[in-house]
Amino acid sequence: MATLQIKVKPNARVSLLQQAADGTWLAQLKSPPVEGKANQELIALVARQFGCRKSAVTIRSGASGRTKLVQVDDD
Repeated sequence: MATLQIKVKPNARVSLLQQAADGTWLAQLKSPPVEGKANQELIALVARQFGCRKSAVTIRSGASGRTKLVQVDDD
């Protein structure tokens, strides 16, 4: 199980997830931050990055903010 601190930038041109030098992650999301669309895209992006199911990825805190704590469970 891993917990990631992710800074989210919605309404970006491309969707990508990259790790910064300090160990935090930056997620650029195409989706707007409306009705949870950006959070759904973030979960899918994290699942694809770590090769796990979307159901293994949970937003622990910061669901309505720009900085989120995301937990990835081992399968």
